[in-house]
Amino acid sequence: MDLRFSTPELRKLDLLGTEIIVSSIASDERPPHGVTGLLDFRLAGRISRLIQAGFLTGKVGEVLLIPGKPKLPFDKILLFGIGKRSDFNDPVYRTVLNKILRTLEGLRARTAVVELPGRHFDAISPERAADILLESTGGQKEHDVWTLIEPAEAQRAITQHMIQERRRVRRE
Repeated sequence: MDLRFSTPELRKLDLLGTEIIVSSIASDERPPHGVTGLLDFRLAGRISRLIQAGFLTGKVGEVLLIPGKPKLPFDKILLFGIGKRSDFNDPVYRTVLNKILRTLEGLRARTAVVELPGRHFDAISPERAADILLESTGGQKEHDVWTLIEPAEAQRAITQHMIQERRRVRRE
């Protein structure tokens, strides 16, 4: 899997030419934050209306597919529930991440723009999130390129961490 990065800004997301964007939402997060909040803004509150109607709850395991075009450059928006923010931990992260991987495989999407679960409120460190992601993919060929949506400092932290991990593996 090749990891690339983009910052969480609508202008930057508009430049990414992939079919799918992936984001998450907590069950106790109203209005939506992170990339989901940006997408909601661009979609004129459509995600917020789905929440108000009870169609989108944010519970762990929930997946919602929303069309992105014409207001966004993405054909599909995938939203994944992560449960309550206070209950978010490594096992929840792994569960949601595996659901994301299986869903993208089912859609035969080899590239995606992804905000990793829990990253929009720093519930998991960027390094730990990337480690679990790479561990979960295990070199599978189903996922070619993921563009992770991270602030600049998190991008640097992940990149530096990956360099250190490669050095450690070579030494062993």
